[in-house]
This record gives sequence, C-alpha cells and structure tokens, in this order.
Amino acid sequence: MKYALALACALGLAAPALADDDRPDAATVAKIEALLAEMECQMDPDDIEMEDGGYELDDVICKGGNQFDIELDAELNEIGRRAE
Repeated sequence: MKYALALACALGLAAPALADDDRPDAATVAKIEALLAEMECQMDPDDIEMEDGGYELDDVICKGGNQFDIELDAELNEIGRRAE
C-alpha cells in the first residue's frame, strides 16, 4: 500500500511537468505574439501548442472580430488558417 501511495504521489508531482511538453518557451511565445500584432490579431498565449514540428494557435481574434485557428511551421511561417 505504501508503494502504491508513493507511486501515486510521484505521478501527481510529475504530471504538471509532463503536461507542458506541448508548450513553447517564453521567447517563442513573444515572437508569436509579435507576429500576431503585425497581423492585427491577438490571442491568449495559453492557447499556443507545439504540434507536428510547428505551432497551433487556437482562437485567434483578428481585426474585424473574425476568429481563426492558425498553424505555423517551426520558423513561424503561416501554413494554415481555419475560420472558427
């Protein structure tokens, strides 16, 4: 029983660290936010995920109130956009 409790505690402590593996670092988030500002768009930085070697930006709101999901490659070039 002690071992099961210790394992559960260890997994509980490790879960937050493992969950952030799909999150970009602060410098990349700043670059993405600057790119969005140039595009006259904004979003919650918590909605930026690393995916397939690039980035997925969920719920991006652009000038005029249009909402999109935007895909960027590893060099932050836009490679896809879907209207929401």
